[in-house]
Amino acid sequence: MIEILLILGLIFGLYMAWNVGANDFANSMSTAVGAKALSYRQIIVLGAILEFAGAYFVGTHVSDTMRKKIVDPALLDPHTIAIGALAALIGACIWVTISTWKELPVSTTHSIVGGLWGFGLVVYMIRGVDAVSWATLGKVMLSWILSPIVGALIAYLVFRGIVRVIFDSDEPIKRTRMYGPALIGATFFIIALSLLLKTNLGTMVLGSKDDVLGAFMYAIVAFIMGAAAGYIVIRRKLGVVEHENYLESIEGMFRKLQIITSCYIAFAHGANDVANAVGPMAVVINYALEGSVGATVTIPGWILALGAMGIVVGIATWGYKVIKTVGFKITKLTNTRGFSVDFGAATTVLIASKLGMPISTTHTVVGAIIGVGLARGLEAVDLSVVKKIVLSWAFTIPVAALTAGGIYLLLSALL
Repeated sequence: MIEILLILGLIFGLYMAWNVGANDFANSMSTAVGAKALSYRQIIVLGAILEFAGAYFVGTHVSDTMRKKIVDPALLDPHTIAIGALAALIGACIWVTISTWKELPVSTTHSIVGGLWGFGLVVYMIRGVDAVSWATLGKVMLSWILSPIVGALIAYLVFRGIVRVIFDSDEPIKRTRMYGPALIGATFFIIALSLLLKTNLGTMVLGSKDDVLGAFMYAIVAFIMGAAAGYIVIRRKLGVVEHENYLESIEGMFRKLQIITSCYIAFAHGANDVANAVGPMAVVINYALEGSVGATVTIPGWILALGAMGIVVGIATWGYKVIKTVGFKITKLTNTRGFSVDFGAATTVLIASKLGMPISTTHTVVGAIIGVGLARGLEAVDLSVVKKIVLSWAFTIPVAALTAGGIYLLLSALL
C-alpha cells in the first residue's frame, strides 16, 4: 500500500504542477499578450525559463506540512496526514482542471486550501478532532475579497496618474522625459524589494530574509540604476520623435516596462506557487519513504525540478485557455494599461506578503485588470465575463473541499 501511496503522490503532484502552469500562469504574462507586448510563442519560451528558474532555484525547500497551516498536523497521526494531503491534492487538481477547461482563472492556492479544509472537516466528523485552523481559513476568505479590490484600486490610480500627468498634458513628450525615469526607477524598486524581502533569494543575498534595511538599500540602488538607465533611454528614444508620433513612442516605452514586470511576475510565480503542487506531494512522499511527517517537511531538489517541469508543460499545453480570458475578454489592454496592471498587482502582493496576509495572485491580477478597465468607464469592462470569474472564485474553496472530503473517505478505505 505504501508503494501505491508513493506513486499516487508523484502522479498527482505532477498533475497539480501542470494545473499551476495551465491556469495560474495567466497571472504572469496574459497582460503582455493582451497588450501585444509579446506573442504567445514568446511568452511560452520566456515563461518556461522564468517559471522553471523561480521554482527550482528560489522555490522553498521547506514547506508547512499543511499548506497555509489550515490543518494542525500535531493533532493527527502521520498516515492520516499523508492521506489527507493526497486527497487535498486530487480535489484541487480536479477543480482547477475544470476551471481551466472553462477558461476561468482560479486560485490554485485557494484550491489547495479548500481541499485541506474538506479533509479536516471529514476527520472532525469521523473522529471528533477539530484540526482545522478557522482563523487561518478566515484570513484566506478575507483575502478573497481584499486582494482584487486593492489590486484594482492601485492599478486604477497608476493608470489614471499616467493619463493625467502624461497623455492629458499639452506636452506629453516633455512630461514623459520628466516623469518617465522616476516611473522606471519605481518599477525596479518594487521588483527588487519583492525579490529580497522575506524570500529565499533574500536569504541567499542578504543572509536573512528578514533583513528589512538591507532589502531597502538594495531596492534604492535598483531605483537609482533604473531611473538613470530610463533617463538615457528616454532621451535617446524621444529626442527625435515627431509630435504626431508621440503616442506610439510613449506606448513603446511602457511596452518595454511591461515586459520587465511580466517577466518578474513569472519568476516570482514559479518561486511561490510551485509549493501548491510539491508541498502536499512532499508530505506524501516523505511519509511513504520515512514513515513520518513533521510540522514541516523538507522538499528535495528533484521534487522541485519535477514541479517546475510540470508547470512548464502546463504552460505549453493549456496555458492559452485562461490567457484568452485574462488578456482579452475582461477589457481591452494597451501597454500603458498592461503596465498599470502589473505594477498594481506586484505592489499589492508585496504589501500583503510582507504583512503576512495570505493572498491570491490570480484575484489580484484580475482585480487590477478590472481597475484599469473601470478607469475608462464601466462600459469598458465586460461584466458578463467578470460575473463568471467571481462565481468560479466563490465555488473554489467549497467545491475543492467537498471533492477532497469524498476522496479522503475513499482513500482511507482503500489505503
